[in-house]
Amino acid sequence: MDEELWWRAVEAQDRRFDGWFVLGVLTTGIYCRPGCPARTPLRRNVRFHPSAAAAQAAGLRACKRCRPDASPGSPAWDGRSDLAARAARLIADGVVDRGGVPALATRLGYSRRQVERALQAELGAGPLALARAQRAQTARTLVETTDLSLADIAFAAGFGSVRQFNETVAAVFASTPGQLRARNRQGAPSSPGTLTLRLPFRPPLWPDSLFGHLVATAVPGVEQWRDGAYRRTLRLPHGHGTVSLRPQPDSVSCRLSLTDLRDLAPAVARCRRLLDLDADPVAVDDRLRKDPVLAPLVRRAPGRRVPRTVDESELAVRAVLGQQVSTAAARTHAARLVRACGEPVDDPGGGLTHLFPTPEAVADVDPEVLALPRNRRATVLRLAGALTTGDVELGVGADRARARAQLHALPGIGPWTVETIAMRALGDPDAFLGGDLGVAVAARSLGLGAGRALADHAQRWAPYRAYAVQHLWAVGDHAINTLPADDLPGAAP
Repeated sequence: MDEELWWRAVEAQDRRFDGWFVLGVLTTGIYCRPGCPARTPLRRNVRFHPSAAAAQAAGLRACKRCRPDASPGSPAWDGRSDLAARAARLIADGVVDRGGVPALATRLGYSRRQVERALQAELGAGPLALARAQRAQTARTLVETTDLSLADIAFAAGFGSVRQFNETVAAVFASTPGQLRARNRQGAPSSPGTLTLRLPFRPPLWPDSLFGHLVATAVPGVEQWRDGAYRRTLRLPHGHGTVSLRPQPDSVSCRLSLTDLRDLAPAVARCRRLLDLDADPVAVDDRLRKDPVLAPLVRRAPGRRVPRTVDESELAVRAVLGQQVSTAAARTHAARLVRACGEPVDDPGGGLTHLFPTPEAVADVDPEVLALPRNRRATVLRLAGALTTGDVELGVGADRARARAQLHALPGIGPWTVETIAMRALGDPDAFLGGDLGVAVAARSLGLGAGRALADHAQRWAPYRAYAVQHLWAVGDHAINTLPADDLPGAAP
């Protein structure tokens, strides 16, 4: 921790550092975001903590003004690939709540003690404390946005008892659940199973290409663009749901409909990953602006994000379906697969009809349904089988280097597909699609050359080459470069 840098951020109330750390104030027993609008405390009374869970473990309560437990996630855990980062992503996805620390250790391939030691060193708290902090935030969201009974909220948030729920909320927020509900309710509450949330991010954010890409590649029945929002179905640990995501100036509006409220935390985590909301756009843009070729593109569209996914296996299958075909053709192939073996769902908002099929369902599909050349059809089925058996592991806790090697070992999967999956499913901020047609055309138009010359030049963009790809794609005239209109062909029925 660079405490001098962090203190300067506190003095400036710099929101860009929200989520990087929290500051605890010894005289008040409260911890805050760096950008908290309250009066800046004296430096001698401040202690820094790498996470909200670490501050809570130190006996501090969340500030009621800046709500530090609800700040954007740390870019370190979003972008890094070490043990602590992989564990943090799995905890956010609810693995500890569902299976305890042993399940987390098994997913990571390490002993429980190794995982606990890594998290304590990096985040200042162990896996149980991190999961507890997440449960507290989930509980507060449900208290403030639904009419569920407090007992129902306790179990939906993952607490083992109402007593544990009451004690945790009081310790973390210095309020009882009833006081939180009375003090913080704004407007009409959501109905049970449906919640409207704000997903914060670090500014700036350039929404056009982010949402445009998702809509241009949307699979009918699974995704759509309607009334200024991107909508899609979600396969979740305890059930399924639908989400509507609408870009706003300082946040993304998120309306979730869930069949089981225990899925709230993983649903939010997956939506944040989909939109790359935990990125540090200032660091990314500062790095890319050092290249005179990219600098004008970055100034024109600061804060570009990488469109990712809510389901890593789904993205991998769709990447293979999209090999050597147009975006429209890839959507057609995916829609055919969805109709054949996707699970039907009810959409309260209308228009979404299916979950994207699981790898198991794809592996068992009639090969004729795919309507692909024989070799690519074999590749799809081979990939689905490997995802089913675990020979290819792409989950949020996956080791990126190992996953790349597993993908390369499958016949029919080349560098373009591997890097697409690495960028969008594995979340590697340095994945680079040098062989992509759109990237190659843009690079030549900018005088960057192609092949080895482009690869050599791209080294100066590391470790953010995936973000450079977003800027290069924007050089061409393509549907993914602009926020779509409601009447975008194929986006809404």
